[in-house]
Amino acid sequence: MTGPKTNYLRRRLLSFRYAFSGIAAFIITEPHARIHALATVLVAALGLYARITASQWIAVVIVTGMVWITEMLNTVIEKMMDHLSPEYHPRVKWIKDVAAGAVLVAVLVAVLTGAVIFLPVFIK
Repeated sequence: MTGPKTNYLRRRLLSFRYAFSGIAAFIITEPHARIHALATVLVAALGLYARITASQWIAVVIVTGMVWITEMLNTVIEKMMDHLSPEYHPRVKWIKDVAAGAVLVAVLVAVLTGAVIFLPVFIK
């Protein structure tokens, strides 16, 4: 027989499994996720090659995470809106456009951050 603590721990562990399952589903089904994965690997390799500082790594990790998070949320919003309103609706278009715009802002911030960090390394 399992007690309350065991059930609690089991539910917490299952929540991690569900989260990892969601990340895997995102990467498998979404082309943009694979582009972001490739970009993440390339930026990490570039950071190792350039021997960026700990502070620079923190900035790279934050902006990379920001891009991933916004892309995942954008995907969720698009899928929800497509499910709730399969036909064209101007409000749905607005919602989806703004969500896509959030991804673009995150990517632009990441590119600008990358430029500030990596351009001086390669200009030397």
